[in-house]
Amino acid sequence: MSLLATDSVETARFRALGPRQLDEIADRYGLPADIRETVRLVSMVLPFRVNEYVLSHLIDWDRIPDDPMFQLVFPQKGMLTEQNERDLAALSADPASKIALRTLVRQIRGRLNPHPSGQKELNVPVREGAEIPGLQHKYRETVLYFPSQGQTCHSYCTYCFRWAQFVGDADLRFAAPDPSGLISYLGGHPDAGDVLVTGGDPMVMTTERLRSHLEPLLAVDTVRTIRIGTKSVAYWPQRYVTDPDADELLRLFEQVVASGRNLAVMAHFSHPRELETDLARQAVARIRSTGALVYCQAPLIARVNDDADVWSRMWRAELALGAVPYYMFVERDTGPYDYFRVPLARAAEIFQAAYRTLPGLARTVRGPVMSATPGKVAVDGVIETAEGRFLQLHMAQARDPRLVGRPFLAHYDPDAAWLDELRLDRSVPADIARAIAGPAWKAEPELFGIRAATPLGSPV
Repeated sequence: MSLLATDSVETARFRALGPRQLDEIADRYGLPADIRETVRLVSMVLPFRVNEYVLSHLIDWDRIPDDPMFQLVFPQKGMLTEQNERDLAALSADPASKIALRTLVRQIRGRLNPHPSGQKELNVPVREGAEIPGLQHKYRETVLYFPSQGQTCHSYCTYCFRWAQFVGDADLRFAAPDPSGLISYLGGHPDAGDVLVTGGDPMVMTTERLRSHLEPLLAVDTVRTIRIGTKSVAYWPQRYVTDPDADELLRLFEQVVASGRNLAVMAHFSHPRELETDLARQAVARIRSTGALVYCQAPLIARVNDDADVWSRMWRAELALGAVPYYMFVERDTGPYDYFRVPLARAAEIFQAAYRTLPGLARTVRGPVMSATPGKVAVDGVIETAEGRFLQLHMAQARDPRLVGRPFLAHYDPDAAWLDELRLDRSVPADIARAIAGPAWKAEPELFGIRAATPLGSPV
């Protein structure tokens, strides 16, 4: 398959480029042999997909491998262990080892925590003893919906916490064949007035297909907000500007807004470069012209955007386009987590340094936030007391709504990058400690001090 011509990318039809096109991409952009081999090996385990727009408009090929957009979409050395890479190289070189290679790939994926924060164990609704496919319901107000036709993306982020959706393993994948299960479930949960259509990326669907998933929601009176989680504005803005059904898509957005609902496009921007092209700016403007809202979010990712100036420029660019800076997330403990992790104390410093540069209208952003098992845990910063240094945190969202907004303390640890690496202070209220510690919690008051001084998840 030949690559799309660069000068026609703005009006070209979308085509995905993956491992099978790696040699063509490498030859075209002069990828060194060692980088080419790393991409080949790592993409056996973690998903790899790009497109012509990403290759032509977002990556600075004079700066590879350090270019942040190259790091964002091309698998890198260090995402798997050296032993994993050696084993993959040996088995993939031997045609007689196909079964052994598949077994090794499954084993490596299993060790990468494919469904973090209890997604499969705690979030999946059950009706009459059976799981409802393609739904998650973690917070009272919000149901997540995974339409099966939207469980891919225009390009894959190497950090993606939903990488398990894209590796072809049905046991790891959330997918709903149609909206009937969602509509039935919403009928019994009137408090869930917010539906997040997610993936993957729902915007890979044609407008006709997307309509078949959105229109049924308009018949559910209790649904007041429809969100669409998407990276398409960054990775394929043509979806809103030049794709054959782009105008039809905008009319669908107008229909949702005219029904009296809030339609929120939850746009994932990881780096300011994604907002610098004319196509991306046109895409945001066209979305907003329908009455839809655009909210922007991304995780803090080492080697990509772990710099306060990058976030400041990105949030300012979002505001300039009329979009709302919404969340800075903490990279989740899944996939190549060790490659991208940023310690929580450092994350708070980056957030605060960037936040201080913003005008008031951009200070809508919240972060850094961990989407952890008990809920969204925000890191407010480091505080000094007579008893020492602490991280102050609060629950920005929670499975138990009674926990939302309440601050608590954890002992300062310069290396901790996730909730289960922290030690709670003795002052933490019992209900918050119980929610965070999960099954390891011991409710007896005399054990609270031991619990609080023990790493979360460790036996008491």
